[in-house]
Amino acid sequence: MRIIVTNCNTTREMTEDIVRGARAAAGPDTTVTGLTPAWGPASAEGWLDSYLSAAAVLDALRTYDGPAYDAVVLAGFGEHGREGVRELVDVPVVDITEAAAHLACLLGRRYGVVTTLDRSRGQIEDSLETAGVARNCAAVVGTGLGVLDLADDPGRTESAFLTAAERARDAGAEVLVLGCAGMTGLQRAVGDKLGLPVVDGVAAAVKLAESLVNLGLTTSRAGSYGTPLPKTRRWGRPSGEPEDGAQGRRPLDEPEDGAQSRRPPGGLDDRAQGRQT
Repeated sequence: MRIIVTNCNTTREMTEDIVRGARAAAGPDTTVTGLTPAWGPASAEGWLDSYLSAAAVLDALRTYDGPAYDAVVLAGFGEHGREGVRELVDVPVVDITEAAAHLACLLGRRYGVVTTLDRSRGQIEDSLETAGVARNCAAVVGTGLGVLDLADDPGRTESAFLTAAERARDAGAEVLVLGCAGMTGLQRAVGDKLGLPVVDGVAAAVKLAESLVNLGLTTSRAGSYGTPLPKTRRWGRPSGEPEDGAQGRRPLDEPEDGAQSRRPPGGLDDRAQGRQT
């Protein structure tokens, strides 16, 4: 079995950390392959980053040309895109937000999410609501650390997590959820100190993906996640279009190393096939 684990940002070091956590959770017969979008935000922190990330992840899966895979894990906590990916690919798609929340509900009546910046709380709350698991969420608490700050000082990260986790516990959480894929591995360091179960979304998603594959289950095509309608879809910026932002404004970020907008190869309306039949 092969599972594709998609990072929601372009930071390859974070992809490597996520993949390590995914492989630690995966069974011996499961191969985990990490996928980093070729474009998008360096870290997803806010609505703009999230929508940009969603399009980049869809594009990365659409243009993937590696070995066939059996499931996709979306490693972006509270990020957009999972519904689109479920339409795009023909294999099970497990989002770490949903996976962690569902497992937390099996361990206690109410759970709390500890995430990075407070600005991410609204997205996470909306994602949990859409997934139907918001009712059991006691609180979503930020640590005040940015996504790319998590690995800089493990001691500081652990301390910030513990402080935020105590607030979630005081709000009624009986189980804690790591609210960022970059926190993978932290559950082992803080679980005993908190006296509460701590669920890592990456590990939870990998195990759920394996279960779906082993049970022969995949996304239903009856209704909401039906096959996308046949039509022309333009991916990326048309050739020759200026790179300035909307209304002629300066772009929010300059492309790295002079990189230009990538127009992926292949047809405009092709779909990722995933597992070969």
